[in-house]
Amino acid sequence: MKIVFQIKGGIGKSVAATAVCSAIKNQYPDSKIIVITGYPEVFEGNRKIYKVLRDHELNYFWQEHIDGQEDTKFLMQEPYVATDFIHRRGHLIKVWCEMNGITYNGELPELFLSHKEKTSFGQMFQSPKPIFVIQTNGGLPNQTDKYSWPRDLPFATAQKIVNHFAATHNVVQIRRKDQPTLQNVYPAEASFRQLAVLIAMSDKRLFIDSFAQHTAAALGLSSVVFWIANIPTQFGYEMHKNIIANPPTLEPELRNAILARFNTNGPESEFPYNNEDEIIDANVIIAALTGSFSSAPDDKKKQVEVKPFAKEQENGKVKEKIG
Repeated sequence: MKIVFQIKGGIGKSVAATAVCSAIKNQYPDSKIIVITGYPEVFEGNRKIYKVLRDHELNYFWQEHIDGQEDTKFLMQEPYVATDFIHRRGHLIKVWCEMNGITYNGELPELFLSHKEKTSFGQMFQSPKPIFVIQTNGGLPNQTDKYSWPRDLPFATAQKIVNHFAATHNVVQIRRKDQPTLQNVYPAEASFRQLAVLIAMSDKRLFIDSFAQHTAAALGLSSVVFWIANIPTQFGYEMHKNIIANPPTLEPELRNAILARFNTNGPESEFPYNNEDEIIDANVIIAALTGSFSSAPDDKKKQVEVKPFAKEQENGKVKEKIG
């Protein structure tokens, strides 16, 4: 039997979806899972998957997977509009499984990095000091406002955290070219699988609710994850230290709220604080990163200089190197 599983959304959602694939395979061990996604690279090396198709390259799909194949099963529903998801009655992965009739037994995301990837990509991030990886911003490429307050870590707060670890770590910031860069960090603008190797090599990790925190979970690496609008019981993982933003200090403007309290694109009219300093104290995150703070994924709980990276000349090209 073939099972067609479609994923709509960003790369983090595809990473989370690898857990759904595991649950599908556990329930139907003899099935051939066909994944439709915008990010096939997430599923490289995953032997539970029979075939991965890019979502806009589905030529001859009907002939190959539907015509004359009456037992093909289709799991193509969108979990973000499921009743249980909207009411925050369970984790995304659990809701996704159950809405498709798949039993969820606590499966977690998983990634498979080859030895060649680890050795080859690892050379990009060689460092004389331990690596501290930070992701402060997420969202779609080329969005008008580069900072989304319901999701991103405030810039000044992030800079304080970077400055604190300057003496002990080389700080690598995961970012796109269209996103803001912190001072005295190495900006890692790389492919998904290269960044997965970077995360695997890191000593400390600070992420927001974006693809990096899903990737760390898929690699079994406990990280510090900062939350504002979304909640860890719905998108996060118990292995992480989940830091919840301070409650709003102002009554938010919610006339445009539809399926969630806040829009993750961060409209200024919804900002429920007097200023960004009220969102979180940098010292709370520093304590979590140094091991002096622990938290449970409870959405109702209040929680409360680096050397420049050298450039080496190699075969006529400039090569970035940490340290």
